[in-house]
Amino acid sequence: MKKTIAALLTGIMMLGLTACGSEPAANDAGQAAATPDAATKAPAATAETTPADANATQSGDAADELSGTITMSGSTSMEKFANALAEAFNQAHPNVTITPEFTGSSAGIEAVLAGTVDIGNSSRNLKDEEKTSGAEENIVAIDGIAVVVDPANAVTGLTKQQLSDVYTGTVKNWKDVGGADQPIVVVGREAGSGTRGAFEEILGIEEKCAYSNELDSTGAVVAKVASTPGAIGYISLDVLDDKVKAVALEGVEPTVETIKDGSYFLSRPFVMATKGAIADQSPLVQSLFEYLKSEEGKALVESVGLISVD
Repeated sequence: MKKTIAALLTGIMMLGLTACGSEPAANDAGQAAATPDAATKAPAATAETTPADANATQSGDAADELSGTITMSGSTSMEKFANALAEAFNQAHPNVTITPEFTGSSAGIEAVLAGTVDIGNSSRNLKDEEKTSGAEENIVAIDGIAVVVDPANAVTGLTKQQLSDVYTGTVKNWKDVGGADQPIVVVGREAGSGTRGAFEEILGIEEKCAYSNELDSTGAVVAKVASTPGAIGYISLDVLDDKVKAVALEGVEPTVETIKDGSYFLSRPFVMATKGAIADQSPLVQSLFEYLKSEEGKALVESVGLISVD
């Protein structure tokens, strides 16, 4: 009996030891089973956040970004507009630089036809011979031409005929058009200027003007008229400031509104000419013209005092 009880106790003890020994094995097996899963998941998580993939995405974005330089030259009247356009387009496309030069409308057309610039800026319509030579007329804005006098001049308005008479030398004293007894100093732009071409063509006085001074930039005209008693000149509406006084023409003040409704007769186009059609230009140049047609581009045109073109 004692032997039987002892045998039972021994068996129970052996069972306990076996049970205790099996737990670590089970735990080890469980850990081993868990480890492959963790190892499998870790690379997947790493792949999702790999810096190389992030760099690849950034490189792809950069590859889509425009880059390069657009060259343009021409009209000095378009200086304010061209500089504003260069700055705004660069903000939209930081890797693109626009380098405008201001050499006069005719020189700008010659440069684009010669292939030395991408765009020739002209503050007049293109001539037939320029078009037949391959220049494409791309009108991007409408500008008014303001007739200005020195601030002390008492004359506030002129008729179209009076303006023509002043510039052709038929009228030489301000007293003949309602002003003081003072000689008229006729100031204008140099031959080849888009502003001069448009001004004379609208009045029908090409090659008939009796200029006292022929100046090579819009800024020079403003400075000369502002500092010369009895002077009269013409400038782009978008550069008009209080240094000079604009006169009404046919009773109409030069404003964006009066140019839009056609009541102010002295206006002209701003042209960004290309050699051939826009569709034949580089992607950079095409993008610039697309920008000008956008709402943002039209807002830029109007922000510098010009009239946008639909």
